[in-house]
Amino acid sequence: MPSAHLDTFAQQHLPPAEDQPDFLFTLPTLQFPEQLNCASELLDRHVAEERGDRLCIQAHGLRWTYADLLSQANRIANVLVTDMGLVPGNRVLLRAPNNPMMAACWFAVIKAGGIAVATMPMLRAKELVPVISKAEVTHALCDASLAAELNEARPLCPNLKHLMLFNNGELEAAMAQRPDSFNNVNTAATDTCLIAFTSGTTGVPKGTMHFHRDVMAACACWPAHVLKPTEDDVFVGSPPLAFTFGLGGLLLFPMSVGASTVLIAKASPEHLVAAIEQFGATVLFTAPTSYRVMAAHGETQRRSTLRRCVSAGEALPAATRSLWKQATGIELIDGIGATELLHIFISADEANARPGATGKVVPGYEAKVVDDAGHTVPTGTVGKLAVRGPTGCRYLADDRQRSYVKDGWNLTGDAYLMDADGYFFYQSRTDDMIISSGYNIAAPEVEAALLLHADVLECAVIGVPDEERGQIVKAFVVLQPGASADARKIKALQDFVKQTVAPYKYPRAIEFRSELPKTETGKLQRFKLKVPS
Repeated sequence: MPSAHLDTFAQQHLPPAEDQPDFLFTLPTLQFPEQLNCASELLDRHVAEERGDRLCIQAHGLRWTYADLLSQANRIANVLVTDMGLVPGNRVLLRAPNNPMMAACWFAVIKAGGIAVATMPMLRAKELVPVISKAEVTHALCDASLAAELNEARPLCPNLKHLMLFNNGELEAAMAQRPDSFNNVNTAATDTCLIAFTSGTTGVPKGTMHFHRDVMAACACWPAHVLKPTEDDVFVGSPPLAFTFGLGGLLLFPMSVGASTVLIAKASPEHLVAAIEQFGATVLFTAPTSYRVMAAHGETQRRSTLRRCVSAGEALPAATRSLWKQATGIELIDGIGATELLHIFISADEANARPGATGKVVPGYEAKVVDDAGHTVPTGTVGKLAVRGPTGCRYLADDRQRSYVKDGWNLTGDAYLMDADGYFFYQSRTDDMIISSGYNIAAPEVEAALLLHADVLECAVIGVPDEERGQIVKAFVVLQPGASADARKIKALQDFVKQTVAPYKYPRAIEFRSELPKTETGKLQRFKLKVPS
């Protein structure tokens, strides 16, 4: 397929073909043309087919139709090309809370043949630097409210030469000087359009590279066969658009069927309850933690327009599923996805849900449970989850590719068992990743932040079970001689971590120790900390 990328960075940094997973295109809807721009399919197509007046995006005080979003995205695309010098293949950092301009910027980048690199709003400068550096980001569009950390990171990122802020008038002024029409770049289906970053157990960011066809494949599989949305649905939820869970659930999937979405910057359980009522939402995406809190408003939800509720981001406890059903009358749709595979690949709709089970493999994908040698284990046996389908892991220039992909299968790092009926039951993570309230938190990254504090001599971080959040971060800390081990110190260390890395990563529990368990060679033995002392 002829690539449209003049900047060939992405092609040059794809994993070798032999290290990539097998890709399956078994469904009729997965037969893509050689040239494909996913913005054309998700946005321009609706206007071309005379559906431009349909509602597309709502926010507090704002309603955009598909034609409105197309006009905004086209103007931004023109700014990127004319004012900022973007050429196809350049990487563009997108930094904003969930709001309509973030959506318009995402589509503008895709239209112009760029590669979107969205970042979590809460990331600090020290966390932005490795993302910008690894992807060799050249351009950035940033909400003015989040500019401070990006400006702090810029001196360490020489490749980032072009920055424009929005929601302060800068980008908007440039847009006003540019036309609202744009000829989308004729990208190849296999051109990279998205680099989504995730942290591994080492805390070193991993960029996952997704093609235009991957975006459309994600829309053709789980939503079409499990969620089954209609053009009259109104989507709302909490995951940031920087998460592929949020990007799919709050932007790609509704637009794939001509539905509308609600984008709110603050999406606490209380904010979601209010938004469902205010905007008439019918489909909700959030984590089990939020569902547990929102269940207290069950009577309100029963009277609302809500009809479909999707849980992902962390394991769904059977008790939470039962609580939500009892409170609202709605059966939760569970699912597991991965940034490496873009979105959900195991799930079940309401009619086929089973307590404790994530679900069955989504049409278009294959899944199995294997042992350390890659052999399928007997039914009912715990092993490693292996998946393959139309999407799969392509790490950006990362040796960890060879451990994630084995014999053509993606090994997600999750321990599962499968029953005789083909239902998959989550057991645990197979690595040291802590999953708290749907966020992935790498233990070594939190340890590194703690060790920057002058009073910390040594530390170790693990995840411990928590009824509300699934897991919480717990730190075991050895203090410097003379430092006081008291409640004030705990608070000081927690505040310090919040200022060093994204606040959601801070240790909610801290235990002081005189020493930490290690091997004879001095290697930390985290597993011993998980055993009650």
